[in-house]
Amino acid sequence: MTIASNVNQLLATIKGIETQLSNFALNSQDENAQRIFHECMLVVQEVKNDLEIRKNEIEFEEPQYKNS
Repeated sequence: MTIASNVNQLLATIKGIETQLSNFALNSQDENAQRIFHECMLVVQEVKNDLEIRKNEIEFEEPQYKNS
């Protein structure tokens, strides 16, 4: 498994976590829990954005990994 495919797999996992945290925030009855889930989702979103930037750098530096 290449670095690019590992990064793509990690991105898919992080997107799933981001979605789950968003759902927890929307479905929670407790306002404090809603706030905490939302804040966690925002942190995960930042990590996802940074990882997407890194993925683009990998694809630019190593064109053979593009769309893998």
